[in-house]
Amino acid sequence: MIMSEKFTEGQVLTGKVTGVQPYGAFVALDDQIQGLVHISEVTHGFVKDINEFIAVGDEVNVKIISIDEEKNKYSLSIRATEEAPKKAPQANKPSNPKPSQQEEQGGFNTLKDKLNEWLKQSEQNK
Repeated sequence: MIMSEKFTEGQVLTGKVTGVQPYGAFVALDDQIQGLVHISEVTHGFVKDINEFIAVGDEVNVKIISIDEEKNKYSLSIRATEEAPKKAPQANKPSNPKPSQQEEQGGFNTLKDKLNEWLKQSEQNK
């Protein structure tokens, strides 16, 4: 049986987690086919420990990202089935704020500019 007759890229379905590894989770789509949810596709944002997000036996919604028929590999994503977190709205901030006087005096200069300043200071302190 050709795999793509049953499942298609972009399809969203529910699967069951059959295994969890440091790099991702294996999810059974049916009795014969399982795919891999890479750790980067588990959720929005950074995942340090996949076990904090998913466990064997969990039922999860997954989207089929790609199907490699020759290698019989399914790439899945849980993240693609979830809405991205909304970014906090910027409260009337000007798009190009003028730096404060304190910022202009220190901290935001390039290293090249600061290096000349530091060299002069070290010469004066000798």
